[in-house]
Amino acid sequence: MKKVDLQTRTLYAELLEQLQILDASRTIAALQGSWARKELSGEVYLYFQHYLPGGKLHQIYVGKLNEQTEALLQEHEDGRIETQAMLDNIRRLTRQVVAGSGVITDPAMARVISSMADAGVFRHGGVLVGTHAYIAMSIMMGAVWAGHSMATTDIDLAANRHVAVAVPQVTADIPAAIDSLKMGFYPVPAMSLKQPSTTFAVRKSRLRLDIITPKTMGSDAPVFIKRFNCAAQPLSYLGFLIEKPIPAVILAADPILVTVPQPVRYALHKLIVSQLRDVSRSAKKEKDLLQAHQLLTILGEERPDEVAEVWESILVRGPKWKKVAEAGKNELLRRHPDTPFPM
Repeated sequence: MKKVDLQTRTLYAELLEQLQILDASRTIAALQGSWARKELSGEVYLYFQHYLPGGKLHQIYVGKLNEQTEALLQEHEDGRIETQAMLDNIRRLTRQVVAGSGVITDPAMARVISSMADAGVFRHGGVLVGTHAYIAMSIMMGAVWAGHSMATTDIDLAANRHVAVAVPQVTADIPAAIDSLKMGFYPVPAMSLKQPSTTFAVRKSRLRLDIITPKTMGSDAPVFIKRFNCAAQPLSYLGFLIEKPIPAVILAADPILVTVPQPVRYALHKLIVSQLRDVSRSAKKEKDLLQAHQLLTILGEERPDEVAEVWESILVRGPKWKKVAEAGKNELLRRHPDTPFPM
């Protein structure tokens, strides 16, 4: 683990702010594409066209060319210069942050995460978890993690079954988003053929997308999340991880605004899940504890009170929670005795 200089951290904070402004100010001017006119029986019809991630041209019918649609054309044109200037600044900031940190996401994985963002998954309650979230936290925490703690070919996406959104009928279709990439994703069959898949993978590749959700009842059976049009695998302790998530940036050629867990919750959750690994997953346990160690090393210096507060909230959740959390803590301190930790 190495520290990131203050200038790079400041540039990252500015990049995050600019992406949030761009996301919050989405208007017709922000649409990437062009207009097409079609004449039929003496009438002119207006279409907006853009290329899907797989390279296919997609056209959206807008309406007859009239005063209202002409206004849309003008609004798009007037805003393009301002939007382009903002995008240019965002890309400049991204290059500077990458140069200062050396952190950048694999292009194939960035395409998948970007498709989730473009589909509105993060605006509708999706949370990026797992190692990609851990990497996204690095620069905001002022560090670049040890290389082997960042190795992954999985993209883990978590979502609560029910969330309150401003427009409940709006959905973010995950299967449609990844299908549009034309990367060869297919749903991995579940252990029981009666259950829906919660994992999408690419043939002849280790790349995969796992959809998970907090376990709220005794059953481990996948549950369908309507707003994402897919099933998710229930997991114990996940609700704690994704409570009150925060925005972050996935660094790529075009940076991606995502939602990730709070760093302190991520670190302490890793202590818990490390104790759920069986013997065949000892490498993943080691990675869990290394990630927890690196995060807690910085959190212990910068936010010790926050660590103590969240740790205490775990211990009062019940005997099961306390037992598994303390077991994880004890193993962490055996392997990484210099980890700062509230006693």
